[in-house]
Parts: sequence; structure tokens; C-alpha cells
Amino acid sequence: MPANLTLESLQAAFDTGEIDTVLVVAPDMQGRLFGKRFHAAFFLDGGHRETHCCNYLLALDMEMQTVPGYRSAGWSQGYGDYVMKPDLSTLRRLPWLPGTAMVMCDLLDHHTHEEVAVSPRAILKRQVARAREMGFEPMMATELEFYLFDNSYESFRDQGFGNLTAISAYNEDYHIFQTTKEEDVMRAIRNGLHGAGIPVENTKGEADSGQAEVNYRYSDALDTADNHTIIKQAVKEIAWARGKSVTFMAKYDTAKAGSAAHVHQSLWTPDGKPAFHDPGDEHGMSALMKHFVAGQLAAAGEMTVFLAPYVNSYKRFTVGLFAPTKAVWSIDNRTAGYRICGEGTTAVRVECRIPGSDANPYLACAALLAAGLDGVERKLDLPAGMKGDMYHTEGLREIPRNLRDAAALLNVSETYRRAFGDEVVEHYHHAAQWEISETDRVVTDFELQRLFERS
Repeated sequence: MPANLTLESLQAAFDTGEIDTVLVVAPDMQGRLFGKRFHAAFFLDGGHRETHCCNYLLALDMEMQTVPGYRSAGWSQGYGDYVMKPDLSTLRRLPWLPGTAMVMCDLLDHHTHEEVAVSPRAILKRQVARAREMGFEPMMATELEFYLFDNSYESFRDQGFGNLTAISAYNEDYHIFQTTKEEDVMRAIRNGLHGAGIPVENTKGEADSGQAEVNYRYSDALDTADNHTIIKQAVKEIAWARGKSVTFMAKYDTAKAGSAAHVHQSLWTPDGKPAFHDPGDEHGMSALMKHFVAGQLAAAGEMTVFLAPYVNSYKRFTVGLFAPTKAVWSIDNRTAGYRICGEGTTAVRVECRIPGSDANPYLACAALLAAGLDGVERKLDLPAGMKGDMYHTEGLREIPRNLRDAAALLNVSETYRRAFGDEVVEHYHHAAQWEISETDRVVTDFELQRLFERS
């Protein structure tokens, strides 16, 4: 679905004084937006063609440290430039920022003007192109969960993170009275996203105190990932403007439910028909859908780095808190890693429940699509679906328990080396290794509390 501005309508909005700033942005490895704020006059005069950024932006960790060991960028290469090429189909208003528009960019090599292989947006675009060559349009949707706090981000710097005050004192899943108390923020989020051309459907309370979810309409895979990324930015900015804060950590508190980013997926034919539906099948699943799901199950361990990229991500996979622990499929069962929704209807689809809200949506969608298409190409047989409580069923394939195990599986993955290429696999394996090494060396509050006196 296209965004809501063109160059011509942006020019008109600039002429009337409605818009004076254009955010020119691209997603980084962590799924955050980086870029520049252009004056609208410069953007209209020629800035819409391209700009530049330092290539270290795809070789940094969460702390913006220059991480050694990447082949794509480093001190030995001098940290040169990438070209930022605006995708004008994504040009949109940002109603929550005065006088501001935004455009997403692709990252290109400065010399060849080819897309940078390790760029998250390029990784997803290549898998979309692969699906289209096979005669299908991948359609996706993500559900995005987060926690909302009465604290401001600035108060954390002054007081530390020991006094987090969630906006709710109790589980607010589907709770209307509690979410009424949050409407100052949530209504602004819904209206802001609508004004930005993102077809938001609803917000709701989620399964713990202070937890919320944003749902928006499914779309083609790239548009879904763009929308997901913009929504995260919008939620943070809108909450911050009201003196509050949010977190998209997969697990911010040991005792709390984690925050997910479930990914719904289907393939459509070029004429807009659902290729996953077969009315003659017991569950309405076509042979194509079964091959697709089988491919995802076959690569379930190998893809986990792209769904759960941090050491913290794996703390979300907890029995009884609606995050999966088993890489199996089932019909409409929230204890399975892969849940079939819309059974028996034209909306039949597979929901992967493994990604947390900390995942980069471009990488998560690309990893899922690549595995599904591999299953289609190889006509993999779908194993029997599971029933009942998968948490307590023995002998089922486990989701990797930690980032170290997941990274090792990615590194030897033939599926992803074929689909993404060695350069991409090694780049994101290196990112995982750095995350592990940084976490391994840090002394935590847990260690102090457990060992300071008693060791």
C-alpha cells in the first residue's frame, strides 16, 4: 500500500507552509531508523534523488560502537560512504512531528550503485523478488507488542532502571476500562499512524500490566516491514512527547510476559487469489501452503537469530506466558511456534509466534520467507500437526534456548547460505557473536545480588 505523499503533493504542502522538514531514513541492523533531516526545499530541489551516509551504520551494535571484524566496513577500509536512495513510494506525512514528512531509503554501494547485500531492506527485497519469480506475491502482517510506562526516558538516566512504573497495575488483556486510562497515548498513536498512511486497525491491552499491542492491516512483505519500523518509531516518539516511555525489549522483567512480534504469512497469485487455500483439504490448506510451512519447520533453528537477535530475546521463551518453546505447528494453538490461523477459509495463513518485538522486521520476514520458499522448491512434506499443550509435551523440537546455540545453527545453515549468500550469513553471525561477547563480559545486578555477600 503506497504512502500518502508524492513529490507534487509535498511541493504543494511546502508552498502552503504545512511541511518544511523531510526525514530521509533507512533501517539499520537492529531495525532502528537512521538518516538526516532535510529542509523540504532542498529535498524538492534535488535531495530526493540521493544522499549519503557512513557505511559504519551497518557495522554497529546497539550502543553505536564500531564493532571490529566486519568485512563490509571497518577502520582498515576507512569507513567510507553508502548512497541513500529514497524510495519515493514511501513518502508520507508524520502528523505527530510538526511540519514533517518521511521517506524510506535503500542503501547502495557508492561505486556500483547496487544495493548493499547486508542491508536489511535489500535482504527482504531479494526474497520478495524470488517469490515473484516463482509466481507468488508474499503477503504478511506483524503484531507489535510493547510496554508503556509512566516514567520518561530521561528519568531513567537520572534514577536508573530500578523504579519502572507500568501504566497499569494489572493484566489488561482486552481490558477496556484500563485502556481508557491510556487513551492520551494510544489514541494519538492510532490517529498518527492513520495520518501517516499506515492502515492501523486497532490498539488493545495485552497480557500483562502496562502491555499494549498495535495491529495494522496486512500488506505485501516490504510494505509490512516498512510499516512495522515506522510504527515502532511513532510509538516511542508519541509516548516521549507525553512524558512517558515504552520498551520493545523481548523480556524487560523476569516475572512479566514477554513482548512479541508475531508474523502472519501467506502467498497470493498474481491475480490476487490466496494460494494457501484449498477448500477440499481438511483444514483448507493447499499443498503449496504445506510445503511452505514444512520449509519453515525444517529451518526453524537456523532462522532463530533473525527472529531473536539478542541474549535477552531468549528469556521470553517461557512456559505459560504465551511465548512458544517448541518449533512445531498446530491448528489455532498458541502454545505452538507455528500456528495455523483462518482454518478452512480463504484467509488461512501461518503465524510464526517466535519473533519478539525486538526483532528487525526486514530480517524476520526475509528469514521466514526464504525458508518457506525453500520448502516449496523442494516440495517438503509437512509433518503431522500437534495438539494440546506443547509446553509440556516431551520429545518435540525445541526453539534454541540461547543466542549462542542459535548463532551456531545459522553459521552452518545451507538454507540461508543459498538464500542470503555467505556474506549476509557471516555478517549477522558476527553480529550475534559480538552480542554474546558483550553480554558475557558485563557484571549484572543479578550477579551482585546473588554473590556479593554470599560467595
